[in-house]
Amino acid sequence: MCAAAISIIVPVYKAELYLHKCVDSILSQTFSDFELLLIDDGSPDSSGKICDDYEANDPRIRVIHKENGGASSARNVGLGNAMGEWGVLCGF
Repeated sequence: MCAAAISIIVPVYKAELYLHKCVDSILSQTFSDFELLLIDDGSPDSSGKICDDYEANDPRIRVIHKENGGASSARNVGLGNAMGEWGVLCGF
């Protein structure tokens, strides 16, 4: 995978009700040179599965599943795995 211009990092925890709206909004942007990192922070709901479904359908999306450690921990994991020239943190 070539490095994208922008890495968008989204920590995900108990977000099944809002996750589609967040991800669909990012994917609908006219700028497409980005990677989207969805960091599943050990969410007990179906958020992890939703993330996996998005990853299976769009090569720009990467999902990382981790034990719950809080939003800051999830952001740090995202930053550590980002391959873009620039990074953006997105929360909802």
